[in-house]
Amino acid sequence: MNQITSLMKNNSTSRLVRIFVIFAIIFIVTEANFKTGPDPAFVSNPSVTLFLIFAFIGLIAVDGIIQATQNIHLTKDEFEAQQAAMNVEGESGFKGWLKKMWKSKPLEEEEDILLDHDYDGIKELDNALPPWWLYGFYVSIVFAFLYLGYYHILGGDNQITKYENEMAKAKIEVELYKRQNPNTLDANSVTVSSDTEAGKKIFKQNCAICHMADGGGSIGPNLTDEYWILGGGIKNIFNTISEGGRDGKGMIAWKNSLSPEKIQQVASYVLSLQGTTPKKPKAKEGELWTEE
Repeated sequence: MNQITSLMKNNSTSRLVRIFVIFAIIFIVTEANFKTGPDPAFVSNPSVTLFLIFAFIGLIAVDGIIQATQNIHLTKDEFEAQQAAMNVEGESGFKGWLKKMWKSKPLEEEEDILLDHDYDGIKELDNALPPWWLYGFYVSIVFAFLYLGYYHILGGDNQITKYENEMAKAKIEVELYKRQNPNTLDANSVTVSSDTEAGKKIFKQNCAICHMADGGGSIGPNLTDEYWILGGGIKNIFNTISEGGRDGKGMIAWKNSLSPEKIQQVASYVLSLQGTTPKKPKAKEGELWTEE
Protein backbone atom coordinates (compact mmCIF):
# COMPACT_ATOMS: atom_id res chain seq x y z
CA MET A 1 0.00 0.00 0.00
CA ASN A 2 2.77 2.45 0.92
CA GLN A 3 4.55 1.66 -2.34
CA ILE A 4 1.41 2.34 -4.40
CA THR A 5 0.79 5.59 -2.51
CA SER A 6 4.35 6.73 -3.15
CA LEU A 7 4.12 5.86 -6.85
CA MET A 8 0.83 7.73 -7.18
CA LYS A 9 2.27 10.87 -5.56
CA ASN A 10 5.40 10.75 -7.70
CA ASN A 11 3.25 10.24 -10.81
CA SER A 12 1.05 13.26 -9.94
CA THR A 13 4.11 15.44 -9.38
CA SER A 14 5.74 14.41 -12.65
CA ARG A 15 2.48 15.04 -14.53
CA LEU A 16 2.22 18.53 -13.05
CA VAL A 17 5.82 19.37 -13.91
CA ARG A 18 5.36 18.00 -17.44
CA ILE A 19 2.29 20.17 -18.03
CA PHE A 20 4.05 23.34 -16.88
CA VAL A 21 7.23 22.64 -18.85
CA ILE A 22 5.29 22.03 -22.08
CA PHE A 23 3.21 25.16 -21.46
CA ALA A 24 6.38 27.19 -20.83
CA ILE A 25 7.78 26.06 -24.18
CA ILE A 26 4.51 26.98 -25.93
CA PHE A 27 4.51 30.37 -24.18
CA ILE A 28 8.10 31.21 -25.21
CA VAL A 29 7.57 30.13 -28.83
CA THR A 30 4.32 32.12 -29.04
CA GLU A 31 5.94 35.27 -27.65
CA ALA A 32 8.84 34.92 -30.09
CA ASN A 33 6.50 34.74 -33.09
CA PHE A 34 3.77 37.23 -32.16
CA LYS A 35 5.49 39.98 -30.15
CA THR A 36 5.41 43.21 -32.17
CA GLY A 37 5.87 45.98 -29.57
CA PRO A 38 7.28 46.72 -26.13
CA ASP A 39 4.46 44.86 -24.36
CA PRO A 40 4.25 41.05 -24.23
CA ALA A 41 2.16 39.48 -27.00
CA PHE A 42 -0.31 37.95 -24.54
CA VAL A 43 -0.99 41.47 -23.19
CA SER A 44 -1.20 43.41 -26.46
CA ASN A 45 -2.83 40.68 -28.58
CA PRO A 46 -6.12 39.19 -27.27
CA SER A 47 -5.87 36.31 -29.76
CA VAL A 48 -2.58 35.21 -28.22
CA THR A 49 -4.12 35.39 -24.75
CA LEU A 50 -7.02 33.14 -25.80
CA PHE A 51 -4.62 30.75 -27.52
CA LEU A 52 -2.48 30.38 -24.37
CA ILE A 53 -5.56 29.84 -22.19
CA PHE A 54 -6.91 27.14 -24.51
CA ALA A 55 -3.44 25.61 -24.81
CA PHE A 56 -3.18 25.27 -21.02
CA ILE A 57 -6.69 23.81 -20.77
CA GLY A 58 -5.88 21.48 -23.65
CA LEU A 59 -2.74 20.21 -21.92
CA ILE A 60 -4.72 19.41 -18.78
CA ALA A 61 -7.40 17.67 -20.86
CA VAL A 62 -4.85 15.59 -22.78
CA ASP A 63 -3.10 14.64 -19.55
CA GLY A 64 -6.47 13.56 -18.09
CA ILE A 65 -7.22 11.45 -21.17
CA ILE A 66 -3.80 9.78 -20.95
CA GLN A 67 -4.31 9.07 -17.26
CA ALA A 68 -7.79 7.65 -17.91
CA THR A 69 -6.40 5.45 -20.69
CA GLN A 70 -3.76 4.10 -18.33
CA ASN A 71 -6.42 3.33 -15.69
CA ILE A 72 -8.34 1.20 -18.19
CA HIS A 73 -5.53 -1.32 -18.19
CA LEU A 74 -5.45 -1.65 -14.39
CA THR A 75 -6.62 -4.93 -12.89
CA LYS A 76 -9.42 -4.93 -10.36
CA ASP A 77 -7.02 -5.45 -7.45
CA GLU A 78 -4.73 -2.63 -8.65
CA PHE A 79 -7.68 -0.26 -9.06
CA GLU A 80 -8.98 -1.03 -5.55
CA ALA A 81 -5.50 -0.59 -4.11
CA GLN A 82 -5.23 2.76 -5.88
CA GLN A 83 -8.57 3.94 -4.50
CA ALA A 84 -7.56 2.85 -1.02
CA ALA A 85 -4.32 4.77 -1.33
CA MET A 86 -6.24 7.92 -2.31
CA ASN A 87 -8.31 7.68 0.89
CA VAL A 88 -5.43 6.77 3.19
CA GLU A 89 -5.72 9.99 5.20
CA GLY A 90 -9.28 9.14 6.28
CA GLU A 91 -10.33 12.76 6.93
CA SER A 92 -12.44 15.09 4.83
CA GLY A 93 -13.37 18.74 4.76
CA PHE A 94 -11.11 21.64 5.68
CA LYS A 95 -9.32 19.72 8.42
CA GLY A 96 -8.47 16.90 6.05
CA TRP A 97 -7.33 19.32 3.35
CA LEU A 98 -5.15 21.17 5.85
CA LYS A 99 -3.60 17.91 7.02
CA LYS A 100 -2.82 16.90 3.43
CA MET A 101 -1.29 20.28 2.67
CA TRP A 102 1.02 20.00 5.67
CA LYS A 103 1.52 16.22 5.59
CA SER A 104 1.72 16.26 9.35
CA LYS A 105 2.24 12.96 11.16
CA PRO A 106 0.59 12.23 14.50
CA LEU A 107 2.90 11.65 17.46
CA GLU A 108 2.16 7.94 17.57
CA GLU A 109 3.46 7.51 13.99
CA GLU A 110 6.70 9.43 14.37
CA GLU A 111 8.65 6.31 15.20
CA ASP A 112 8.07 5.13 11.62
CA ILE A 113 9.88 8.16 10.16
CA LEU A 114 12.55 8.51 12.86
CA LEU A 115 16.08 8.45 11.44
CA ASP A 116 19.17 7.03 13.10
CA HIS A 117 20.74 10.45 13.39
CA ASP A 118 21.24 11.36 17.04
CA TYR A 119 23.24 14.28 18.32
CA ASP A 120 23.19 15.16 22.00
CA GLY A 121 19.73 13.67 22.35
CA ILE A 122 18.36 15.53 19.32
CA LYS A 123 16.85 13.19 16.72
CA GLU A 124 15.72 13.78 13.15
CA LEU A 125 12.41 12.91 11.51
CA ASP A 126 12.24 11.99 7.82
CA ASN A 127 9.21 14.19 7.13
CA ALA A 128 8.14 14.73 3.54
CA LEU A 129 8.04 18.28 2.24
CA PRO A 130 4.59 19.92 2.57
CA PRO A 131 2.73 19.89 -0.77
CA TRP A 132 2.10 23.66 -0.62
CA TRP A 133 5.86 24.25 -0.41
CA LEU A 134 6.70 21.62 -3.02
CA TYR A 135 4.17 22.89 -5.59
CA GLY A 136 5.23 26.46 -4.89
CA PHE A 137 8.80 25.42 -5.64
CA TYR A 138 7.72 23.83 -8.93
CA VAL A 139 5.81 26.97 -9.88
CA SER A 140 8.89 29.10 -9.12
CA ILE A 141 10.96 26.89 -11.45
CA VAL A 142 8.42 27.32 -14.26
CA PHE A 143 8.30 31.06 -13.58
CA ALA A 144 12.11 31.21 -13.73
CA PHE A 145 12.10 29.59 -17.19
CA LEU A 146 9.38 31.98 -18.39
CA TYR A 147 11.30 34.94 -16.96
CA LEU A 148 14.55 33.76 -18.55
CA GLY A 149 12.88 33.15 -21.89
CA TYR A 150 11.02 36.46 -22.02
CA TYR A 151 13.66 38.88 -20.68
CA HIS A 152 16.96 37.24 -21.68
CA ILE A 153 16.09 35.26 -24.83
CA LEU A 154 13.24 37.24 -26.39
CA GLY A 155 14.64 40.59 -25.26
CA GLY A 156 11.61 41.71 -23.25
CA ASP A 157 11.66 45.19 -21.74
CA ASN A 158 12.82 45.28 -18.13
CA GLN A 159 11.89 47.99 -15.63
CA ILE A 160 14.74 50.28 -16.68
CA THR A 161 13.86 50.00 -20.37
CA LYS A 162 10.18 50.59 -19.67
CA TYR A 163 11.06 53.64 -17.59
CA GLU A 164 13.26 55.06 -20.36
CA ASN A 165 10.57 54.39 -22.98
CA GLU A 166 7.90 56.05 -20.85
CA MET A 167 10.15 59.06 -20.20
CA ALA A 168 10.92 59.43 -23.92
CA LYS A 169 7.21 59.18 -24.73
CA ALA A 170 6.35 61.73 -22.03
CA LYS A 171 9.03 64.11 -23.35
CA ILE A 172 7.53 63.98 -26.84
CA GLU A 173 4.05 64.61 -25.44
CA VAL A 174 5.31 67.56 -23.38
CA GLU A 175 7.05 69.09 -26.38
CA LEU A 176 3.90 68.69 -28.47
CA TYR A 177 1.80 70.26 -25.72
CA LYS A 178 4.18 73.19 -25.45
CA ARG A 179 4.02 73.82 -29.19
CA GLN A 180 0.23 73.77 -29.07
CA ASN A 181 0.19 76.02 -25.98
CA PRO A 182 2.69 78.87 -26.43
CA ASN A 183 2.29 80.09 -22.83
CA THR A 184 4.08 76.97 -21.66
CA LEU A 185 7.25 77.82 -23.61
CA ASP A 186 10.56 77.72 -21.77
CA ALA A 187 14.24 77.99 -22.65
CA ASN A 188 14.41 74.33 -23.64
CA SER A 189 11.44 74.30 -26.01
CA VAL A 190 11.52 77.82 -27.45
CA THR A 191 12.01 78.32 -31.19
CA VAL A 192 12.47 81.45 -33.28
CA SER A 193 9.16 83.24 -33.84
CA SER A 194 8.27 84.76 -37.19
CA ASP A 195 6.27 87.53 -35.50
CA THR A 196 9.15 89.99 -35.18
CA GLU A 197 6.87 93.04 -35.47
CA ALA A 198 5.23 92.15 -32.16
CA GLY A 199 8.69 91.62 -30.67
CA LYS A 200 9.86 94.98 -32.03
CA LYS A 201 6.94 96.76 -30.36
CA ILE A 202 7.65 95.14 -26.99
CA PHE A 203 11.38 95.86 -27.38
CA LYS A 204 10.79 99.60 -27.95
CA GLN A 205 8.44 99.79 -24.95
CA ASN A 206 10.64 97.92 -22.46
CA CYS A 207 14.17 97.40 -23.77
CA ALA A 208 15.12 100.43 -25.86
CA ILE A 209 15.86 102.54 -22.79
CA CYS A 210 18.91 100.37 -22.04
CA HIS A 211 19.77 98.90 -25.45
CA MET A 212 18.69 101.79 -27.71
CA ALA A 213 15.92 101.48 -30.29
CA ASP A 214 18.33 100.18 -32.92
CA GLY A 215 19.96 97.70 -30.48
CA GLY A 216 23.31 99.54 -30.45
CA GLY A 217 23.51 99.52 -26.66
CA SER A 218 23.63 102.14 -23.91
CA ILE A 219 23.46 100.95 -20.31
CA GLY A 220 22.90 97.51 -21.73
CA PRO A 221 25.24 95.80 -24.20
CA ASN A 222 25.21 96.05 -27.99
CA LEU A 223 22.78 93.51 -29.46
CA THR A 224 23.86 93.80 -33.07
CA ASP A 225 27.33 92.21 -32.91
CA GLU A 226 28.32 88.58 -32.41
CA TYR A 227 29.55 88.99 -28.82
CA TRP A 228 27.33 87.91 -25.93
CA ILE A 229 27.77 88.09 -22.16
CA LEU A 230 25.35 85.26 -21.34
CA GLY A 231 25.35 83.43 -24.66
CA GLY A 232 23.58 83.98 -27.96
CA GLY A 233 21.01 81.93 -29.79
CA ILE A 234 17.27 81.84 -29.18
CA LYS A 235 17.46 79.62 -26.07
CA ASN A 236 20.08 81.71 -24.24
CA ILE A 237 18.44 85.02 -25.15
CA PHE A 238 15.04 83.72 -24.04
CA ASN A 239 16.53 82.53 -20.73
CA THR A 240 18.35 85.86 -20.15
CA ILE A 241 15.19 87.91 -20.75
CA SER A 242 13.11 85.57 -18.61
CA GLU A 243 15.50 85.11 -15.67
CA GLY A 244 17.43 88.38 -15.85
CA GLY A 245 21.07 89.23 -16.41
CA ARG A 246 24.08 89.07 -14.14
CA ASP A 247 23.46 89.39 -10.40
CA GLY A 248 23.84 92.96 -9.14
CA LYS A 249 24.44 94.65 -12.50
CA GLY A 250 22.34 92.91 -15.11
CA MET A 251 18.80 93.62 -16.23
CA ILE A 252 15.78 92.48 -14.24
CA ALA A 253 13.92 89.23 -14.86
CA TRP A 254 10.98 89.84 -17.16
CA LYS A 255 9.17 86.53 -16.54
CA ASN A 256 6.80 88.23 -14.10
CA SER A 257 5.96 91.01 -16.55
CA LEU A 258 5.94 89.30 -19.94
CA SER A 259 4.34 86.00 -20.94
CA PRO A 260 6.55 83.25 -22.41
CA GLU A 261 5.06 83.99 -25.84
CA LYS A 262 6.02 87.69 -25.62
CA ILE A 263 9.50 86.82 -24.37
CA GLN A 264 9.83 84.53 -27.39
CA GLN A 265 8.82 87.39 -29.70
CA VAL A 266 11.33 89.80 -28.11
CA ALA A 267 14.13 87.20 -28.26
CA SER A 268 13.33 86.55 -31.92
CA TYR A 269 13.43 90.28 -32.66
CA VAL A 270 16.77 90.62 -30.87
CA LEU A 271 18.14 87.88 -33.10
CA SER A 272 16.92 89.79 -36.17
CA LEU A 273 19.16 92.70 -35.13
CA GLN A 274 22.27 90.61 -35.75
CA GLY A 275 24.42 92.15 -38.48
CA THR A 276 22.60 95.50 -38.58
CA THR A 277 24.46 98.81 -38.23
CA PRO A 278 23.31 101.01 -35.33
CA LYS A 279 24.08 104.76 -35.21
CA LYS A 280 26.34 104.60 -32.15
CA PRO A 281 27.31 100.96 -31.52
CA LYS A 282 28.65 100.20 -28.09
CA ALA A 283 31.98 98.41 -27.74
CA LYS A 284 31.99 94.63 -27.79
CA GLU A 285 31.25 92.85 -24.52
CA GLY A 286 31.33 89.18 -23.61
CA GLU A 287 32.58 86.41 -25.85
CA LEU A 288 32.20 85.59 -29.50
CA TRP A 289 29.17 83.33 -29.90
CA THR A 290 28.95 80.59 -32.49
CA GLU A 291 25.67 78.73 -32.95
CA GLU A 292 26.11 75.00 -32.34
